[in-house]
Amino acid sequence: MDVEKLYAARLQAARARPYLATALFALHLVESREVPTMGVDRYWRCYASAAFVERTPVEELAGVWVHEVSHLLRDHHGRGRLIARELGLEGPAAQLRTNITADCEINDDVYGDGLVRPAGAIRPDRLLLPTGLLMEEYLRRYRFHPRDPDAAWLDCGSGADGTDRPWELDPEGAHGLTAQERDAVRFRVAEGIRGRPGSAPAGWRRWADEAFHPPQPWRQLLGAAVRSAVSGPGAGEDYSYGRPARRSAGVPGVLLPSLRRRPPRVAVVIDTSGSVSDEELGSALLEVAAIARAVGGRRDQVRVVPCDAAAQAVHSLCEVAGIPLVGGGGTDLRTGFEAALRSAARPDVVVVLTDGQTPWPSTAPPCRTVVGLFPRSGHYNESDPDYRPETPPEWARVVTIG
Repeated sequence: MDVEKLYAARLQAARARPYLATALFALHLVESREVPTMGVDRYWRCYASAAFVERTPVEELAGVWVHEVSHLLRDHHGRGRLIARELGLEGPAAQLRTNITADCEINDDVYGDGLVRPAGAIRPDRLLLPTGLLMEEYLRRYRFHPRDPDAAWLDCGSGADGTDRPWELDPEGAHGLTAQERDAVRFRVAEGIRGRPGSAPAGWRRWADEAFHPPQPWRQLLGAAVRSAVSGPGAGEDYSYGRPARRSAGVPGVLLPSLRRRPPRVAVVIDTSGSVSDEELGSALLEVAAIARAVGGRRDQVRVVPCDAAAQAVHSLCEVAGIPLVGGGGTDLRTGFEAALRSAARPDVVVVLTDGQTPWPSTAPPCRTVVGLFPRSGHYNESDPDYRPETPPEWARVVTIG
C-alpha cells in the first residue's frame, strides 16, 4: 500500500481543517484487503484498502480522512447502537441504513473550502432529504430508493454504526485508544473549534458546544436543585420560645429563643400562558409531585401558583390532579412571585416551571429560587414580532427540562 500517499492526504486534510488535526493524527493506519475502501473501528484504528488508495487522488483521500474521523468524533458508533435498539433495527440492511444516514450527517457541510468531496459521497439532497439534520433524524426518514443503488457498497466500519466487522482487530489489539484517550481527543478538537468558531461549519460548532456541555439528566438535576435548596442554611428554620436557647444562661433575666427545624415550605409557580403547551403543563404537574417527594412527602408544605399575565389563586397541594391550571394569555411571572411571597406561610424555596418567555423580578426574592426551563429553539411571538425574552436572572438556579 502507498502509505506515503495516504500520509500526504492526511497532511492536506489537516491543513484544510486545522481544528481536526489532533483527531486526524490520533488515528492508527492498518492495511486491510477486506475493507472495501477505508473504514474505522471504535478504537480509532483506520483500515485502508491498497487498491482504493492507488486509484484515488490525494485530494479525494484527504476528504476521506476527514469523513472517517468525523464518524468517531461524533460518536456515531454509540449513537448508532442506541437508535437501532430504539427503532428495533437489526441485520445487514439496518447496518447499511445506519451507515448511510451517518454519512448524510457528515457530508452535508464538511466539504468545500479546500477539501474535495470524494466521488460517490452520499449527500442528503441526493436521497431527497433535507440538510442539517442528525443521523437519528435521517434514519427515521430514510428508506432504500432506486436513486441510490451505489450506496450498497458503503462500509465505514464499526466506527460508523457500532457493529463490529470481520476485518477489524480485536478490542485488545494493538494501537487502539482507551476510552480516556478518545475523550481527550474529542475535547481537544472541540476546544479548537470553540477557539476559532468562524472557521468551522455550523454542524461542527453545534457538536463542539455539546461536547463541552453534554445533555444532562434533567429530572435528577431538578430534583437535586430542589433538595439542595430546601436543605440549605436557613431553609425550614424558625425561632421558638418553647425551648429556650442555651445562651440564655449567660444573660440573666432575658429569655432567648432557640432555632428549631421545621419542614421547608415550597411555592411552585407554573407558567400557564399560551406559549406553554398542554404536554408541558402535564409535565409540570409531574414535577410538582416530585417536588413534594423531595421535601419528605409533606404535601401540606407545598403551594402551587398558576400564572400567565396575572397570578391565579394559590392552591394547597392535596391531589396533583385537582390543581386547575388556568391561563392561556400573556406571561408575567412577576405577579406569580408576588403571590407566592404574599402567602401567610412565606416559602423557603420558590420553584418556577416556565418556558422563560417572561419578565423577571428586578431583585432576588428573600428565599432560594429554582427555575425549571422548558426549552425553546427561538423567541416566541406573543404579540410583538420584535419581542425577545429575558434570560433567567443570575440569582436563580436554572435547570433545562426535557
